[in-house]
Amino acid sequence: VQLQASGGGLVQAGGSLRLSCAASGLRFSAYRMGWYRQAPGKERELVADISRGGNTYAADSVKGRFNISRVGDGFKSTLFLQMNSLKPEDTAVYSCAAGSPLYTDYTGKRMKYWGKGTQVTVSS
Repeated sequence: VQLQASGGGLVQAGGSLRLSCAASGLRFSAYRMGWYRQAPGKERELVADISRGGNTYAADSVKGRFNISRVGDGFKSTLFLQMNSLKPEDTAVYSCAAGSPLYTDYTGKRMKYWGKGTQVTVSS
């Protein structure tokens, strides 16, 4: 199983970025997929996740600005995070993960597979 996140970078406040998470060896339809972030000195937090059925959750801090989506249900699929109206407080390392389809994992402690993170930096 491999998850590979990409798309991070440096952007000015108010700008947009789209993160991608390419998955191989993992059937998307068997997992709940999520994007997490961790800023320096802060706990990791769930940004958004998407269920097998396509239901989504977004943290209050990003609701209305970020949108999670996915393409494909088979063994080669891609997870996206469209981030609009970015703020300096969105600066963090963003990682994608796959976990149990039964619940939303707000801390990420029970997620089964993780991709290497991608840095997002928002300048003011």
